[in-house]
Amino acid sequence: MQQKLLSLLFRWFLNSLGLYLAVSIFGTGYAASSEHLMVFLGAGLMLSLVNAILKPYAMIFSLPAMLVTFGLFTVIVNGLMVYLAALMTPYLQMTFLHAILAGVVITLVNYIVSTTAYLPVVRRFREV
Repeated sequence: MQQKLLSLLFRWFLNSLGLYLAVSIFGTGYAASSEHLMVFLGAGLMLSLVNAILKPYAMIFSLPAMLVTFGLFTVIVNGLMVYLAALMTPYLQMTFLHAILAGVVITLVNYIVSTTAYLPVVRRFREV
């Protein structure tokens, strides 16, 4: 239970960091100043919840499109999840194209940080 909670908090932080980077890079219409940490933490929490609840169903329903496009449709599904999270977050407005680009940035941030920071922790638990 504690491992799952730690994983959820880690993903929440990574999603928030990825959204902040995407908004900083692409300038996707953040209504207030960029120093408001709570907006990005709330958006990261919304994205974590959307990914945990809706993304498995979206992946199953989009399976035919993923087979035809050899998995490239996953980028669109990730963008849809980011767009839905942005719709539920106040003060954060994002177009669908910006959401797709933000999904790519979030995926890259998750990949880079997970491989460098999270795996040594998992290896340490497996050795015990």
